[in-house]
Amino acid sequence: MTLFSISTRDAAILAVLAVAGLVCGAQDQPTSAPANAPASPSTQQPGNADLDQGLSYLKANQPEKALASFQTILQQDPDNASANLLAASAALNLYLGDVAVTYAEKARQLAPDDWRVDTTLVTAYAAAGKTQQRDAVRAKLIALHASPNAPDAMKANGFLLDLFKVGKYRVEVVQYFQPVGKFHTYYRFLVRSQGGKRLWEYDLQSDDFAQKSWAEAHPQEAAAGGRQFSLESDTGDTHSEYRLFSGDPGYDLVRSVVVNLLQSRATPFPAEMPKPAVAVQ
Repeated sequence: MTLFSISTRDAAILAVLAVAGLVCGAQDQPTSAPANAPASPSTQQPGNADLDQGLSYLKANQPEKALASFQTILQQDPDNASANLLAASAALNLYLGDVAVTYAEKARQLAPDDWRVDTTLVTAYAAAGKTQQRDAVRAKLIALHASPNAPDAMKANGFLLDLFKVGKYRVEVVQYFQPVGKFHTYYRFLVRSQGGKRLWEYDLQSDDFAQKSWAEAHPQEAAAGGRQFSLESDTGDTHSEYRLFSGDPGYDLVRSVVVNLLQSRATPFPAEMPKPAVAVQ
């Protein structure tokens, strides 16, 4: 059995997960990988060549070839936890939720104490529509983030909750352990082209200014910890407010609103528009 652990291969693995959109920071910045030296050819284990090839395919946004490379490893070494986890990542990028669950559950079986496996498993459950299992892993990740026994989890500010496609758009959903930014963002829906270009974002926020007036109108709910939420976009040049929620709407309702917004959108996002030609003097 090949165990998934913090090893010489972690830098490459985590870097690819970041490139693939499976590890997200507060401002959608790539997650820094541990400062571990890559394995030298003389110390590589059997199957590492295929693992490296699969990683290269993931970096090149070729998840079909990446999945095939990881499956080649697993045919010979089905208990390779790294290959199982990365196969789950490749399957997620192909929107194959059930396939991703199979590989991610195997990785968890092989490495039950590695919290990063759960950050892929939660996305796999969400992509497969397994909400009960998804929410159980979400609760586990939140508990780990608050635990001094999981220092790496404590350093993270969120995780990729969901990954899905709406028409021609790829949507990555980040859930934050604690609200981020001055407007207190709880969820961020990053809208990308299928090639990975960032086009737009929808944020579920609960800012203190709006909360004050809501609390005055709903004193009992506010006293019990309730808040008003809003789904908004702010690209710097454009600010849009789509819907208000009195109380916590829960992730699934917000997701359905975002899906409807994308399905009903009649015009391209600004980032999809061709840049004007430079005038010739």
